[in-house]
Amino acid sequence: MTVLKERRNPDPETTGTEADRLELSFYADPLCCWSWALLPGIEQLEQRFGKNLRVSVCMAGMIPGWSGFSDPLHAVTRPAQMGPVWMDAAARTGIPFESSVWVDNPPASSYPPCIAIKTAALQSPQAERAFMKHLMEALMIHGRNIASREVLAAIAGEVATLDPAVFDAGHFYANYNGEESRNAFRQDLQKASMNRIGRFPTVTITGPGRKGIIFTGYRPYETLSEALFSVAPELRP
Repeated sequence: MTVLKERRNPDPETTGTEADRLELSFYADPLCCWSWALLPGIEQLEQRFGKNLRVSVCMAGMIPGWSGFSDPLHAVTRPAQMGPVWMDAAARTGIPFESSVWVDNPPASSYPPCIAIKTAALQSPQAERAFMKHLMEALMIHGRNIASREVLAAIAGEVATLDPAVFDAGHFYANYNGEESRNAFRQDLQKASMNRIGRFPTVTITGPGRKGIIFTGYRPYETLSEALFSVAPELRP
């Protein structure tokens, strides 16, 4: 983990619980198995410290396309080489992954699902999170090709059925891949680039007047909670 420089509240006149909340930024990619493995820990933190913690997600766009793509850390340059990475993640985390998708029906790019997640975000942060979780589960557990527009449309219908109070499939169909959703994704890419974040998942935890924390890669819940306590020791039970 890396300790970030102390960050001051940009608006000293702003006071109250909302202004004092910690910020957890989750830089993730819908094709990244380690992002999926980290998500339950982040959700557990949010459930436990929701009054003191605001969680936001930033879509990374890890794989624009396979032509020219290279991940030297995992020796991945083509879809079939991603399967062993997922099998390793399953062995390390105990989470099952449907790694055969990388041979049978590999996603061509992470950009379509990233744009889909940002399309859901146009409705609300809750809609974004609900859609992202179901979308990643569809790939990681069920081996569905989430770069396919037909699959994305089907998943939108499923999320709307599961949680109609949060997610509107009609709104999603009308706005997917439109200028607003594409621009939201571009802003996420710019945010990751501006903060020099190039590997995923990455998590930052910051707060007004506090020294923040940044770390990259999968961590169990216990490590996540220790990172949170290091930023805000008063939250420790």
